[in-house]
Amino acid sequence: MDAIPNPFSGQVEHVQDLHDAAAIEQRLAAAQRAFAAWAAAGFAARAASLRRVAGLLREQAPALAALMRQEMGKLQREGEAEINKAAGVCEYYAEHAQALLADVPIATEARRSHVRHEPLGCLLAVMPWNFPFWQVFRFLAPALMAGNVALLKHASNVPRCADAIAGLLAEAGLPAGVFDVLHIDNEQAATVVADPRIASVSLTGSERAGSAVAANAGKHLKKCVLELGGSDAFIVLADADVEAAVKAAAASRFDNAGQTCIAAKRFIVLPDVADAFVQGLVQAAAQRVYGDPADPQTRLAPMARADLRQELDKQVRQSVAAGAQVLIGGAPLDATHAGYPATVLDQVGPGMPAYSEELFGPVAAIIRVADVQAAIDVANDTDFGLGGSVWGADVAAAEAVANALQCGAAFVNAPVRSDARLPFGGCKRSGYGRELGQAGILELVNAKTVYVA
Repeated sequence: MDAIPNPFSGQVEHVQDLHDAAAIEQRLAAAQRAFAAWAAAGFAARAASLRRVAGLLREQAPALAALMRQEMGKLQREGEAEINKAAGVCEYYAEHAQALLADVPIATEARRSHVRHEPLGCLLAVMPWNFPFWQVFRFLAPALMAGNVALLKHASNVPRCADAIAGLLAEAGLPAGVFDVLHIDNEQAATVVADPRIASVSLTGSERAGSAVAANAGKHLKKCVLELGGSDAFIVLADADVEAAVKAAAASRFDNAGQTCIAAKRFIVLPDVADAFVQGLVQAAAQRVYGDPADPQTRLAPMARADLRQELDKQVRQSVAAGAQVLIGGAPLDATHAGYPATVLDQVGPGMPAYSEELFGPVAAIIRVADVQAAIDVANDTDFGLGGSVWGADVAAAEAVANALQCGAAFVNAPVRSDARLPFGGCKRSGYGRELGQAGILELVNAKTVYVA
């Protein structure tokens, strides 16, 4: 049983019971029964279902955003934007999945040979709380369009969001068993991963969770896709448009209360623009008014849980003790349950948590470097490899820096973001495998060689 407090007020608004073994078995069995018919339904029928889901998402965006606000603290307008993005990924795969999974002919000595893409079966998604709808639908839309069925273990603090997703799919007319929710703990999830009816696992979450799930999946010879933490570099070159860089940096770092895996976290600045950029970012942080996420005037949401705020505060205090300078913010908002101000730390360097760890909250770490090569070296001096952003007027030079970054996505003169059309994922300790684009849907199928002599 999980008590779910409102991140802003701290008041418990929902208590979620966990499923027992019988409920888990019922859902696994229903998924197994549903798979063959769903796979045989064909792309057109599945696309029609996904388009109905997209329409319901858009119709219900205000109510679904309010649910996110209550469970994990997201600003109302940020929540509505997330719902519309989730609708968009449904529409993208409804339109393009058939072409993305078309047979690929290969010339051999055979009469005919090709690669055919077939669904795997029942997939398990283990998803985080920071984007309770988008994270699920960026997995679910391609998984369902490929002909798979799916079960969801959502984060324990967003159970009503999970149930709302199941309700949307049922309302859209998807057959029973094609998608369902498991309200289970980590021990129960390990048992589900081991179940022979689960074909593959997709997880977005922490390194700890990813390591545990990958070890269990590997033990049972099951593929998994992992999107884990990130400590993305945001490099500001000497010829950058500082005003544009500051605007993008503030949005990337402080939107969603800084709780975004691909948010810019380490701001690596060259001497010619360092002071102007830092000054601009401090001013932008000052404009992030904290408050009730239901209030349209609020510009900074609470963090999702009080324990997450406590961990962030510990990282900040340790960094300051090691020499970082607090330019704004830097201490919890004690009058709230999980509030932390928009914070800028200057003079961040090796040996500090702000330099080497992921700060999953509204804290920007400024790292000053002497030249471009030093910027590249610092950007790559991390165990993570999710994304990176480079800003400069000389686009060719900025792109050369982007190409030198060890990460899954490098953006030039734009903040890192996920896009249904583009592969998304990381390297190093940020995980492996891809979501979105063609690469993402190909993770969810069996690439089967067919050889006709």
